[in-house]
Amino acid sequence: MTIPVPQDIPKWLSRAADPAADTADTLAAARALRRAMAVTSTPRQAAVLVLFGGSPEADPNAPGGLPADAEVLLTQRASTMRQHRGQVAFPGGAVDPGDAGPIDTALREACEETGLDGAGVQPIAVLPKLFVPPSRFDVTPVVAYWRTPSEVRVVDESETERVARVPVAQLLDPANRFLVRSALGYQSPAFQVDGMLVWGLTGGILAGIFRAGGWELEWDHEDVRDLETALAALGMTL
Repeated sequence: MTIPVPQDIPKWLSRAADPAADTADTLAAARALRRAMAVTSTPRQAAVLVLFGGSPEADPNAPGGLPADAEVLLTQRASTMRQHRGQVAFPGGAVDPGDAGPIDTALREACEETGLDGAGVQPIAVLPKLFVPPSRFDVTPVVAYWRTPSEVRVVDESETERVARVPVAQLLDPANRFLVRSALGYQSPAFQVDGMLVWGLTGGILAGIFRAGGWELEWDHEDVRDLETALAALGMTL
C-alpha cells in the first residue's frame, strides 16, 4: 500500500518518507528470507507508528537538512511481557477488525500506548511489511510527522514501562551506533541511547530511514557486538 506524500511536510522528511526507504535495508532482506523459510501459515497483521517531530525548517548545514530538534517517539515494552519483553519499539500493535488499514491501526495503538493526540499526527508513508518470526506478525511501518506534538506518557504499565521522545541526533551519533549479533547468527543495526538498546525490527527501520533521508554520519560498520552482552550492559535481557 502507498499513499501520496503530502506536499506540505518538511523537506528534511520528504526523502525519508519514500515508501521504498526500508526495502534497501539489510534487515528487510533478512526478514524476507526468513519469512520465505519459516512461514507455514498466514501471519497475523500489525502496524507501528514511526513518528518524527521537529522544526519544519531544514538546517542547511546538517546532513539531509535534519533540524537540531528532530526527534522520534519510542517505547520500551514491559519486562513482564511474554514476547519481546523489555525491548525498545515503535508504538503499535495488532490489527483490530474495525481498523480501516495500517494507518488506522498504528494511530489507534499509539494513542492507546502513549496517550498521544492523533489529531496532531500527519501520516506520510506506509513502508513494506516486515515479518517478525518470534511473534509471527507481519508488521507494517507507518511513517508520520508530528505536526502538533502532544504530551505522551506510559498509559498501561503492564504493557509499557517507558515512553521516550528520543533526539535523532543522539541516534545518529557514530559513538552510539554499531551492529549486534545473536548466538544464532541474527544480525541487525543497533543504537545505544539514553540507557536503551534499540535493535531488531526497530533498529533496522531506523537505519533504513536514516540512510534514505541522507541523515547518516559515518560510523564503524565493523563494530559488531554480542547481542546478549550489549543488553546485559544496560540491564536488559532477551
